[in-house]
Amino acid sequence: MKIIYTVIVVLAMVIESSSQNDWDGIPVPPTLEPGDTWVLQPDVSDSFNYSAPADNKGSTFLSKWDDWYHNSWSGPGSTVWSRTHSSVADGELKMIATRYQTNKVNAGVMHSNNTIQYPVYIEARIKIMNSVLANGAWLLSPDDTQEIDFMEGYGADYSESANANLTWWAQRMHVSHHVFIRNPFQDWQPSEFVNGNGNPSPNPTWITRNDGAGNILWKDTYHTYGVYWKDPWHLYYFIDGVQVTKREGKNQVDPLYFTNAVNQGDTSNDTRTGLSKAMDIMISVEEQGWRSANGKAVIPTDSELANTANNTFSIDWIRTYKPNSSLSIEDIRNALKVEIYPNPSSSLIHINSSKIISKIDCFDVSGKLIASKTYDDASLTLNIEKFASGVYFLNVSAKDGSITRQKIIKY
Repeated sequence: MKIIYTVIVVLAMVIESSSQNDWDGIPVPPTLEPGDTWVLQPDVSDSFNYSAPADNKGSTFLSKWDDWYHNSWSGPGSTVWSRTHSSVADGELKMIATRYQTNKVNAGVMHSNNTIQYPVYIEARIKIMNSVLANGAWLLSPDDTQEIDFMEGYGADYSESANANLTWWAQRMHVSHHVFIRNPFQDWQPSEFVNGNGNPSPNPTWITRNDGAGNILWKDTYHTYGVYWKDPWHLYYFIDGVQVTKREGKNQVDPLYFTNAVNQGDTSNDTRTGLSKAMDIMISVEEQGWRSANGKAVIPTDSELANTANNTFSIDWIRTYKPNSSLSIEDIRNALKVEIYPNPSSSLIHINSSKIISKIDCFDVSGKLIASKTYDDASLTLNIEKFASGVYFLNVSAKDGSITRQKIIKY
């Protein structure tokens, strides 16, 4: 029999710098139907607040990730992926690149142990390399026929190997998707930097951002990149919480009928399934052999690769959510359920949880963390008397890693 304790705490008096997850207080950008809520998927989310050395990553990392590609492929172009070129330290996943033999590049790659499938929102906070190598956060079906790239960036604005200015690439972030036929190989993806009239596309695949002094270089700081994979025919891409482009409908997702269930590519036989397959989460660094400038290949030189800081791809966190309405009976049974009353309140509120609570973080409407405390109980009484009148959000975290977000009102 479980003994329930009642603990009276004054959240306003207890403010701690740490939080359960690094993304606490950052809203999930896509809007759901009224009454629906986002539910964190812990097995495909990670704050990387632990240590995982490159050559011995340990159980915490390996319970969620494999430090290799999702099949035996060793990499594109001159890339040779290496398990020792990824690690977790200082609260971040780090992917590095070094020279391997002559004109080859050793780099890191990894994939999730569990797949994700629509409806789902995935987002990562990332700082790309100051390198001509491609840095990517993407989704890929295990059979390599469907792909969603929610960020692909080329950081460096100059190439030593090609003696070329690459500012165009450094100012643009690529967000797109692919559908493939593997045999004979065919690849389709949208390519709409400009439309047929030469004007900027309403749904671009290359994203720029102007800070008033010109287009920014994406390598210069951290940004959040995400995609709401709503269903097989709707993708919504977000950068720093703002929707930057979208794909809607069969003609924007698969105009060449590559996802046909019968006779792929047969436009007279519409059995298209769209982006319907479960996908692995992929994080990768690679040299892409198709890139060239001034008629020369864009490959990092020895001197460029010798600068480790410039060749480190940093991922602060990855978070993944599903709408509550999409969860199975088993998912709902295992979800964290919280009852809060009275709400609104002028002083005391009571919290009853279906699981043992490990932590409560309180945020104001701007997303600022104003109070945080750890627990080991399923029933709590909180005193909010000293809070200013207004709306607050409580992130209630359970010991098993599940989390729910609840709104409270102080009057």
